[in-house]
Amino acid sequence: MIQGLLVLTQFLIHTSLAFIPQASTPDCLDTSGKNISINNAQVIEWKTSTPNQFLARGHVQGMVRDIYPDHTNHHHFAIQLGSQANDSIEVIYNVGFGELPAIKIGMKVEACGDYITSTAPTGQYQPSPNGAIIHWVHRNPKPQGHKSGFLVIDGALYGQGNGTPHL
Repeated sequence: MIQGLLVLTQFLIHTSLAFIPQASTPDCLDTSGKNISINNAQVIEWKTSTPNQFLARGHVQGMVRDIYPDHTNHHHFAIQLGSQANDSIEVIYNVGFGELPAIKIGMKVEACGDYITSTAPTGQYQPSPNGAIIHWVHRNPKPQGHKSGFLVIDGALYGQGNGTPHL
């Protein structure tokens, strides 16, 4: 009898958790305020057709393929965007906007933020091992500057905390 109640209780808890609404994914906006659909193909093209430090808005999705060392309160990892070996981008996430789960190869990622072609050193920044980055994948707490971004990892939304940028 007690075991039956335990199983029933576990079932009810599991079932009720399934109905908790998940945070909705924000719109990914370009610089003019228009929503951007997933643009993996465009990002892959920018990597080969734009000069170092080219800047645009990106909205990509893929799976984690590489994990890089953290730098100055930022997590760095790469996601695979397409079928070719070079179809990847480095994602840079500012932990001031909330911690991420432990990043593992194969996790599903959707990222919205600023795309930058990164093929040569610029100031204090080294080029990306992937030739491009997407950063500012969190909300912008200030009304000016970058558009807000976000990061979704395995279905959970990140980057919406009240942090301050660590630049």
